[in-house]
Formats: sequence, C-alpha cells, structure tokens
Amino acid sequence: MSQLIIQDLKVSIGDKPVVKGLSLTVNQGEVHAIMGPNGTGKSTLAKAIAGHPDYAITGGDVLLDGQSVLAMQPDERARAGLFLAFQYPSEVPGVTIANFVRAALQARLGESADLDATSYYKKLYEKMDLLKIDRKFTSRAVNEGFSGGEKKRCEILQMAMLEPKFSMMDETDSGLDIDALRIVADGVNKLRTGQLGIVLITHYQRLLNYIVPDFVHVMYDGRIVRSGNKDLAVELEARGYAWVKKELAAASA
Repeated sequence: MSQLIIQDLKVSIGDKPVVKGLSLTVNQGEVHAIMGPNGTGKSTLAKAIAGHPDYAITGGDVLLDGQSVLAMQPDERARAGLFLAFQYPSEVPGVTIANFVRAALQARLGESADLDATSYYKKLYEKMDLLKIDRKFTSRAVNEGFSGGEKKRCEILQMAMLEPKFSMMDETDSGLDIDALRIVADGVNKLRTGQLGIVLITHYQRLLNYIVPDFVHVMYDGRIVRSGNKDLAVELEARGYAWVKKELAAASA
C-alpha cells in the first residue's frame, strides 16, 4: 500500500514562516480532511507539497512510498503520483479539455512512447460517463467561461484520467452553490477507491456531509493541533475555531 508521509514540514513564503512543523501520514484509500481558520497554512501546505515555486520548504520532508519528493520538479511529483486540485483553476484559452488531458497523459509516457488515440478516447468517455459529464464538454477550452462548478468538475475529470496515488484538493467547495457542491462531491465519491488517498482542505463542514472523511484534522498556526473522526467537523461547525484557540492558549500557559 502506498503512503504519503509528511514529516515535521516547515514552509515559508518569502521570509514569513507559514507551515511550522506539520506531520501527517495518509494511506491510499483514506480521506483526510484538513480544516482551520483563514491564514493558518492549509493551502500553502498543499501547494508546497505539489512543488509550487513560491513556497520554500525550510525543514522536514515529504515522502511518497519512502522516497522524498522535495528534490523533484512539479511534473516529476505528478508522475510519481501526486495531484493538486486548485481552489481557483486557471483558464487555458485555445486548448480543449480533450487535448489538455491527452497532453498530460502523454507527458507521463515520455517522448519514446505514443499515446494511442483510440484507447485514450475510450478511457476519457468512460470516465466522463462515470462522472455524468456531457461528452461535448471535452471540446471546450480549459476553464474558459466556466462556472465554478464546471471548473471543479474539470479538475475531477483530470484526476480521474491521471489516476494519482494521492490527491490534494484545495477548498474544492469554494464558490460552489449547493447543487454544484453535490455534483462535485458525487464525482469525488465515485473515484474514492482503495487506490486513491485524498487530502481534502476545507473551511466548512458542509462539504463533509457529502464526502465523508475517515479522519479530520484541525490546522492552526501552521500545525495540526487536533485530530479526530467526522464528528470533529460537526463540532467545529457548531462551535467555530475559538474553542480550539482557547484550549491551546490554556495548554501553553
């Protein structure tokens, strides 16, 4: 079984420490939700693991199946089995979804091998049917003129095609109305198998009504300060984060 192990990770943006010694182990097949107030480092964590150049890892390690990914370029991390679903996916005008996903898969094969077009489109349409996405969707330019829900469904389709070992989903519920949220969550649940581990970053418990996590972690001031099951998310929704801050202050006094 594959594992993603984050060991005492420290991440800075410029001279500012943001993630301050975070440890977490995710096994394939598990869904870990990370919750916490704004500015506590949740999105920074995901982007740093994916290899975003604006985020400097100043300590600790990230191991995928025992191998450190920190020396890898972002594309190498993706080929190793990591996937990042963005909070705000970028538009790629002039590039259709079908060609975009095909290029991503071809990049994994390298220059020495060609991606068979028939097999590719067969798999693409199978995944689209699974996710209940209209096949006309693939002829549209990536995220251009898309609604929030369409952008997130595009991300999930990419995840379905690339079949990563671990997916980090950065505030997937951001900008979604309740109907779009249900559709997107249904797509994630259909991909939720023993072969995929998910780190689900969110502010709100509502997403976890539809994607039920195995573990919930509270991130505060750059660290995971509390962990539990799905009931912890319900408690956070009811009480907010103030009680966590008070407990931490009392413990350090």
